[in-house]
Amino acid sequence: MLKPNFIRKGDKIAIVSTARKISFAEVKEAVNILNSWNLIPVLGKTIGIEDHQFAGSDEERESDFQSMLDNPKIKAIWCARGGYGTVRIVDKIDFSNFIKQPKWIIGYSDITVLHAHLHNLNVQTLHAPMPIDIHKGTKESINAFKETIFGKKIEHIIASHKKNRVGKCKGQLVGGNLSILYSLCGSKSSLNTSGKILCIEDLDEYLYHIDRMLQNLKRNNYFENLSGLIVGGMTKMHDNNVPFGKKAKRIILDIVKEYDFPVVFNFPMGHIENNRALILGANISLDVNEDKVKIEYI
Repeated sequence: MLKPNFIRKGDKIAIVSTARKISFAEVKEAVNILNSWNLIPVLGKTIGIEDHQFAGSDEERESDFQSMLDNPKIKAIWCARGGYGTVRIVDKIDFSNFIKQPKWIIGYSDITVLHAHLHNLNVQTLHAPMPIDIHKGTKESINAFKETIFGKKIEHIIASHKKNRVGKCKGQLVGGNLSILYSLCGSKSSLNTSGKILCIEDLDEYLYHIDRMLQNLKRNNYFENLSGLIVGGMTKMHDNNVPFGKKAKRIILDIVKEYDFPVVFNFPMGHIENNRALILGANISLDVNEDKVKIEYI
């Protein structure tokens, strides 16, 4: 896959919103962090404007992203926040110049639309904290983000969860937010996960809907030839008055019980404070045993 150049001191980093509106005050801490790393933040036109819940109209958000995408002085685009809206503009964006000279597209949650779409264009992206919440993250989360964008080789080692399914595998890392992956099925942004390692996370969903989304991924062959599954934060899950009968981890294990790939739970990614940066599209090795989980970039 095409791998963008890592960031160097003095580089310009764009902050734009492809989804929900965001104020200047809400990106202030992120600007301070970039400055402290000797990087130059460049705020897009979508910061501080609004069109109902969106950061400007579809045309304004597409134009802002496109201008930063085509600007050779901008070395990365850090999406300001998630919410909803990226899917409304992704098909209007011209990635032709970007593919010739790729740069890091950074974010998570609704930014999964871009992660998946760009994976199908053979470009690596960065699943990582966003300007709206990076200052709320743990030291480990912030350090992992910094080290990753500056090109330091890192590995992730965490304690194993009792519900993990042990095993070893290798493959390209793909994925992101479960709700977004589900919504992309049937489109040109839908992922081919064959031989790859899928990571998923989600927030504020009903348990029956977690089951429905995973059933849809299964019917779209997401698990058929998968090498491994990494489950991040399944945060603030809800249930109905009549309980669904299973929690998120059990729902996932039941969905994949007929397959033999390793499964990791509670990986630090997603809508949690310890949201570790992950290079999507990179080849990784995943080693899951009863004591620990280790992820290394190959």
